Amino acid sequence: MTVATWPVAELHVHIEGTLETELLVTLARRNNVEMPSYDPAALRELYRFTDLQSFLDIYYENLAVLRTEADFYDLGMAYLTRASAAGVRRAEIFFDPQTHLANGIPLDVVFGGLTRALGDARATLGISADLILCFLRHLGGRAAMETLEAALPYLDQFIGVGLDSAEVGFPPSLFTEVFAKATALGLHRVAHAGEEGGPDYVREALDLLGVERIDHGIRAIEDHDLVEILRKRQIPLTVCPLSNVCLRAIPMLGLHPLPAMLAVGLLVTVNSDDPAYFGGYVDDNLAALQREFSLDHHQMATLARNSFVASFLPEDEKRRHITAVDEHLEGLLRLTSGA
Repeated sequence: MTVATWPVAELHVHIEGTLETELLVTLARRNNVEMPSYDPAALRELYRFTDLQSFLDIYYENLAVLRTEADFYDLGMAYLTRASAAGVRRAEIFFDPQTHLANGIPLDVVFGGLTRALGDARATLGISADLILCFLRHLGGRAAMETLEAALPYLDQFIGVGLDSAEVGFPPSLFTEVFAKATALGLHRVAHAGEEGGPDYVREALDLLGVERIDHGIRAIEDHDLVEILRKRQIPLTVCPLSNVCLRAIPMLGLHPLPAMLAVGLLVTVNSDDPAYFGGYVDDNLAALQREFSLDHHQMATLARNSFVASFLPEDEKRRHITAVDEHLEGLLRLTSGA
């Protein structure tokens, strides 16, 4: 079956994780940052991860090349250009201000570059995008609160908060205070849970943080009662299949629980996570799933619709994009029927 480029929303992508090795080398040379190699292919050879932490070690090291507003702009535009080609019509993009602050980069530099990229991509590519400010869970709740307070002058430049980085040992319960403040500020709330951590992390994110989406959430399938809660409340799960395989959360794509999650009525979406490191953007993830599980056009349309349903877009914009998905499906069905 030919893989078509579906109109989709991408809801789980870390802008820092879209730093391709070619741009990495360009920025390293621009900013005189020493690298283990200046050969993009040689750098990619280092991306052989055994778990989440082995990835994070290289990931944080590479981010030292981001120094100026122009660097963040180039990073944002590179992702948005590639995402547009992948069919992405809406992107809700994670970024990690604590990493950049630790590297001595002021928030106005980070926001300045990324926000300008989002505006230019909207004008030139027609892609709608917003930022979600993420807290690094291994730094703890107090540091997260300090980060949110530091970001208050930029409140009009991000739509929500998230929780990422190493999961095990840093449960959602450590972040109740900062998520309560985010709620009071009218921000959307999401959190990584159920990737490395078990279903209990998903429950905590829902019950204690009041999140509107669960990022990853693949281990929720282990808990029948939790599955029922997610199904009844239609809590979105932003699943990243190629990432799960690359980080050994799933041994191989054929064992991924996504088809089972769909079968029980969970609101699952497909995303790329950190595509520069995990072998593919959202279209690559969708294509891999379609090949592996022989998904038909109707199943692919469900995944595309789910992405817009799960987005933080206004309802009228969701309906417009879902109509585009339905029209795309109709076109594919006409082609396959020979009409």
